Amino acid sequence: MTESNSAITFNPDSPFILVDGSSYLFRAFHAMPPLTNSKGDATGAIFGVINMLGKLIEQYQPEKMAVIFDAKGKTFRHDMYSEYKSHRPPMPEELASQIEPIHEIVKALGLPLICIEGVEADDVMGTLAHQASLVEHDTLISTGDKDLAQLVNEHVTLINTMNDTLSTPDSVVEKFGVRPDQIIDYLALVGDSADNIPGIPKCGPKTAVKWLTSFGNIDNLMENAPMIGGKIGENLRNNLDQLKLSRELTTIRLDCDLPIGLNDIQRQPADLQRLQELFSEYELRTWLNQVMKGETPFSKSNGAKAHSQTVTKKSAQPDETNPVETTVAEKADSQYETVFSAEQFNKWLALIENTELFAIDTETTSLNTQQAQVVGICLAVKNPDKAGNLACYIPLAHDYEGAPAQLDLNDTLNRLKPILENPNVAKCGQNLKYDWHVLQNHGITLQGMKFDTMLESYCLNSVATRHNMDDLALKYLNHRTTHFEEIAGKGKKQLTFNQIEIETAAHYAAEDADITLQLHQTLYPQLTAEQSLVNVFNDIEMPLMPVLAHMERNGVLLDTEMLAKQSQEISAKLTELEQKAHLLAGENFNLNSSKQLQVILFENLELPIIKKTPKGQPSTAEPVLVELAEQGHEMPNLILEYRSLAKLKSTYTDSLPKQIEQKSGRVHTSYQQAVASTGRLSSTEPNLQNIPIRSAEGRRIRQAFIARPGYKLIAADYSQIELRIMAHLSADNGLLTAFAEGRDIHQATAAEIFGVELNEVTTEQRRSAKAVNFGLIYGMSAFGLAKQLNVPRGVAQEYIDLYFSRYPGVLEYMDRTKDFAKANGYVETLMGRRLYLPDINARNGQLRQYAERTAINAPMQGTAADIIKTAMIKIEAWLKDCEFDIQMIMQVHDELVFEVKEDQIDAVRPHIKELMEGALKLDVPLIVEIGQGNNWDEAH
Repeated sequence: MTESNSAITFNPDSPFILVDGSSYLFRAFHAMPPLTNSKGDATGAIFGVINMLGKLIEQYQPEKMAVIFDAKGKTFRHDMYSEYKSHRPPMPEELASQIEPIHEIVKALGLPLICIEGVEADDVMGTLAHQASLVEHDTLISTGDKDLAQLVNEHVTLINTMNDTLSTPDSVVEKFGVRPDQIIDYLALVGDSADNIPGIPKCGPKTAVKWLTSFGNIDNLMENAPMIGGKIGENLRNNLDQLKLSRELTTIRLDCDLPIGLNDIQRQPADLQRLQELFSEYELRTWLNQVMKGETPFSKSNGAKAHSQTVTKKSAQPDETNPVETTVAEKADSQYETVFSAEQFNKWLALIENTELFAIDTETTSLNTQQAQVVGICLAVKNPDKAGNLACYIPLAHDYEGAPAQLDLNDTLNRLKPILENPNVAKCGQNLKYDWHVLQNHGITLQGMKFDTMLESYCLNSVATRHNMDDLALKYLNHRTTHFEEIAGKGKKQLTFNQIEIETAAHYAAEDADITLQLHQTLYPQLTAEQSLVNVFNDIEMPLMPVLAHMERNGVLLDTEMLAKQSQEISAKLTELEQKAHLLAGENFNLNSSKQLQVILFENLELPIIKKTPKGQPSTAEPVLVELAEQGHEMPNLILEYRSLAKLKSTYTDSLPKQIEQKSGRVHTSYQQAVASTGRLSSTEPNLQNIPIRSAEGRRIRQAFIARPGYKLIAADYSQIELRIMAHLSADNGLLTAFAEGRDIHQATAAEIFGVELNEVTTEQRRSAKAVNFGLIYGMSAFGLAKQLNVPRGVAQEYIDLYFSRYPGVLEYMDRTKDFAKANGYVETLMGRRLYLPDINARNGQLRQYAERTAINAPMQGTAADIIKTAMIKIEAWLKDCEFDIQMIMQVHDELVFEVKEDQIDAVRPHIKELMEGALKLDVPLIVEIGQGNNWDEAH
C-alpha cells in the first residue's frame, strides 16, 4: 500500500535512511578477504555488510531506517526486455550462502528489512524517497550504485559508506557532468554492460555529456538526430527505438504500490538473544562481546540494553560492607568469596587439601614473568554440597590509598607452599606456565600441574578459536568474562592489579579461577573421547610445559657490546642506502613512507604497477618490490635491503639489550605452546624463530648469543627431519633407500630427476632438486617453483613430473592425504595430533587449495614438532638426574641449544644425540647434527 501524505509523520531532527542492501552485499563480498568461521562457513560479506550498517547507525542514530534487498526472480524490466541482466553470471555460492544470515542479523538489530518480489530494490528506494520528499523530509540513501544519482534532489542525498562521500545536486554535476534530472538520459545513452542495457553504440560518457549539455534531454536529442554527423550520429539514428527502451530500463520507479508505508519504517529494539546466537554462530567476536554485556551494537550509549538483559549479582562476601558487584551473568550455581580473615583462609586451605582437583590463578603486578609479583591468589573447587563450583579471591598486596587490611602476603604464601609444591595434589590452570614463573619469584616451585585449559583447547582443536580464557569461555561456555580493561582501564592510564580496588577486582579474579575450572570440566571429557588427542595432551603438551618453563628461566647470555657495534654499523649502512636511493630518485624522500615511495617508484621512475592496495594505491609490499627487483630495477632492490637492515636493527640489535633482565643478566624468551596450529613452538620477547640464518647480518646477531666463561654452547639440529617424515609417511622405496644408505637426499633426488649418476650431479642441479624436495612438502605449484628457480613454468612442471615418476609413493601419499582430509575434516601426525581444516571442502577454490596444501604439509610439520617436544621431555628427565653441568637454553625450529661446562662437552654430546634420535621410531633413521662453540653461530 502507498500511504497518503497526511498520514506521514517524521521526526525532523532524524534523517530517513534507506540502505541499498544489495549494493552493500556485493561490495562487501568483493572488498573483504575470504573470511570463514571454524565450521568453514563464509563470513566475509556478513562482516562487511553489518560493519557498514553499524557505521551508518553510529553516525546518524536514525529513528527511521530500512534495509532494502533485491528479491529473487524476474521484475517488470524483464517483461520490457528479455535480455535485461542476462549477461550476469550466477551469484557465487559462497556469497549466496551469506544472504540469509545477513537478513537475520539485520532483523535482529531491529531494522525493517524490505524485499519485494517483482520490484527491484532501486524502485522501492525511489518510491519511499519520493514519498518522503513530498513532505519535505530529508532522506539519506546509502549505496554505491551510480543509477541512484537520478533520485538526488534538495531532500534526497546519497552516501557512499566505503569512502564517506555524499552526493548532492552539485556533486552529481561535478562527478557526471550532468544534473540529477539528466542522469536517466545519461545512463540510457551510455548503456550498462552489467545490466545489459544497450545504449547507443560507441557513445561514452563524454559524448553523452556533450549531447545533454547541447540538447537538454533525450527527446530534444532525438528531434535533432539528423543534425549529428559522423559514425556516432549514424549510430544514434539507427538506435532511436533502442534508446527509448534504454531510458525505460534506467528509470527508477517512484510510484510502486508497496505493502509497506513510511510510518511502518521504524527502528525497533535489538533482539540481543538472537544477535548472540547469530554472532556466536558466525564468530563475530567483537559484537558478540557487546551483546553478552547487554549492550546494543552501534548504539552511542555503551550500556544501551535491549531484550536480553543481564542481572547484577553480589558475590558471596564475609563482610557485607565490601560487596563485589558484576554486570556479567555468573553461572547460576557458582559462588564467589573474597577472603579477608584467617578463618576464611583456613576454610579454603581445607577445601583445596581435600579435593581431587583445584584451579589456581595468580593476580600480579606485571605480565613480565621474571618481574611479576603476587597481588592476590584465586582458587576454585567443585562445590562439595551441590552442583557448580566455589571460587575465591585472596587479596594480599593491594596498596592503593584506603585499601582495606589484607592477609599477610608472605605468611599466606608460606602456608600455601606445601600444597602448591605437592606433586600429588592436582592443579588446574589457564596458562599455568605463567603462574609457575610468578610463584618461582616468591620461592615456590609449583608442582602437580595436571591440567591446563589453554592446552586442553589447543589439543582438542588448534584452529577452532584463540586459546585465551576470554575466547574459550565464549566458545565453550557461552559466557562472556569480565575483561581486564573493564576494571583496569586502557593505555597509559591503565592500572596495575595492585592499584585496583578490591571491591572491583574480586569478582574478576574469582571468575578467572571459576571459569578455568568450568573450562576443564567441559574440555577434558571431549579430549578423553578421542584417545589420540588425550595422548597428545597427557604425553606431550602437559609434560612439556614445565620443560619450557625451566628453559625460559635459564635464559641466554648476550654480548651487548657486539650488538651495539652492529647497530652502529647498520645505522651507517642505512644512511648510505638512503643516500643512494635519493641519488637514484633525483630527490630526497622518506624511505619509510609508503606514499612517498609510491610517487618515486610509479610516477617519477614509471615502474610497472604490479599490485594495488585495497584502497587502489600501487602496492609497495615486499613481494611487489622483489618482483620489480627481479625485473632489473635498482631502486626496489635498495628499498628491500634498507627494510631488511632496518628491521634487524629495530627488532634485534637495538631491542635485545633492552630485554636483558637486571637480576639474571640474561634474556628470557617466552615460548608459546598454543599459537601455531600445527604444533610448532613459537617464541616472543624476543622472537628467536625469526633471526635470519642465511644473511651475514643475521649470523652476526647469533654470534651475540654467548656462553658464560668456562662454558660453551652446543647446538643439536635434526637433519632434514620433514623429508625423513615424508619418506616414512609415503613409504616410497626410492626415498626410503636414499635415507637408509645415508645419501645426500638432494643429490639423490637430482640424480633421479636429471637422469645422471650421483657423482655427476652439478651444484645447480642439486639446488633445483632441493627446491623441489622442500617445495612439494609445502604444496608448491609449478608456478611457485618456476619463480623460485627462475625457470619457465613448463620446465618447473617437468621437474615435478619427473620427481613423481621417480618417487610415486609421494604422489600417492599426497592424494591419499587430501582424500582423508576431505572425508574427515582433519589430518593427523604420527603421534595423533590433529589439525582441523575447515576449508578443505570450501566452494571457494583459493581457500580449498590452501587447505589441501596444508593437509599435505601438516602431518610432516606437526610430526616434526611432536618429535622435538618429545626429545625435550626426555632430555629434561635426563638433566634432572645427570651429573653434568648443563642446561637447555633455547629451542628454535628443529634445533636445541645447551650451555655446557667446557670440559664436559665430549661426555654430554652422545647422550643428547641418542635422546633426540630416539624420540620416535621411523622407517628411516633420525639424524641429529651437533656443533659447539663460544656463541650460537659457531655452534650451529
